[in-house]
Amino acid sequence: MWTVADSPPAAQWADAAFYEAPVSYTPPPADGAAERLARLRLIRSRRVGPATYLRLMAEHGAAHAALDALPEVARAAGVEAYTPCPEPVAAAEMRAAERLGARMLCLGDPDYPAALAEISDAPPILWALGDLSLLARPALAMVGTRNASALGARMARRLATDLGAAGFTVVSGLARGIDALAHSAALGTGTIAVQAGGLDVIYPTENTELAHDIARQGLRLSEMPFGLHPQARHFPRRNRIVSGLSRAVIVVEAAARSGSLITARCAADQGREVMAVPGHPMDSRASGANILIRDGALLIRSAEDVIEALGQPAPAPLPQSDTATRMAARQHARQDPPRPRQPTPPGGVEALILGTLGPSPVAEDQLIRDLARPPREVAQALAILEMAGRITRAAGGMVSRTS
Repeated sequence: MWTVADSPPAAQWADAAFYEAPVSYTPPPADGAAERLARLRLIRSRRVGPATYLRLMAEHGAAHAALDALPEVARAAGVEAYTPCPEPVAAAEMRAAERLGARMLCLGDPDYPAALAEISDAPPILWALGDLSLLARPALAMVGTRNASALGARMARRLATDLGAAGFTVVSGLARGIDALAHSAALGTGTIAVQAGGLDVIYPTENTELAHDIARQGLRLSEMPFGLHPQARHFPRRNRIVSGLSRAVIVVEAAARSGSLITARCAADQGREVMAVPGHPMDSRASGANILIRDGALLIRSAEDVIEALGQPAPAPLPQSDTATRMAARQHARQDPPRPRQPTPPGGVEALILGTLGPSPVAEDQLIRDLARPPREVAQALAILEMAGRITRAAGGMVSRTS
């Protein structure tokens, strides 16, 4: 019996079983509901990835004809009793999209993002929820650690705010940490979240409210079937879309082995710029970004550095009927507002502080704002950590984690 798990997002890509290499071909825009349903069936069919999809479309001209040819193609590749994705399965996915208010973007549609269409493994189908006009604007990706330091969080918010105010759409992966901070800071100017699972599956769940805000004010994208919960193998596929949508990928804090570096590699393979914010050499959260800089990534200190590195004028900011959002963005950049209140980890507020601090000193009042905790609570925890030798105090009310 066919299930969603049989479709390619939950199975290994096996284009090589059918064809040796992808072709450079962009299908024409779909004309009619039947053709769009057939295209969804084709990409959801077992062992059909982007390369096989494109070559089948190039050879047969229409998805219905490609579906008819698929069993014979499979047989030639040694796969017997092959059945393409049944029509009711694809129809159910389209009904799920309709209930959510999502729109299908086929490769070749006018609204399909032009930058993403350029990459060799562009998703043949994208589900989109939100403002499609953001796909026509120049975009920059921001990625980084899920456990951001106080300084990393401030840098991510400031970069996203300033780049958004300069007219760029900020793209990220809706993960906790740097991703969520970048999305939140760019909500008023335009942000795109690329999901690793189905468009209706918010992961992590703590970003549910943020995801709803992005659907209202920005755009959410996924190539996966509705209802699919992301697993480890889905995130690299998500990452290629994040970088494919963007002119450049900016890494703000990343461990030496992290998903952010996978996104950076995708960007380099796709001919995008790779940029990184340097971090303290003794902070493991910055080791990946520092490695990227050592290996040739552009060192970034501000939005001005990003714009200068692109070698092009910043795009015009989004037109708005009132100036409230833009004024809020400027205020955000100046005042560096706090993060939402974080849940208390098992180790208490002390563990929360140690997870936020790094070797680089941070002002105690800034730490209090970042944690969104009562000042007395943070002060008591800092006193305990200082007595235990876990933090170091410096002149001017600065604190850092003891190395």
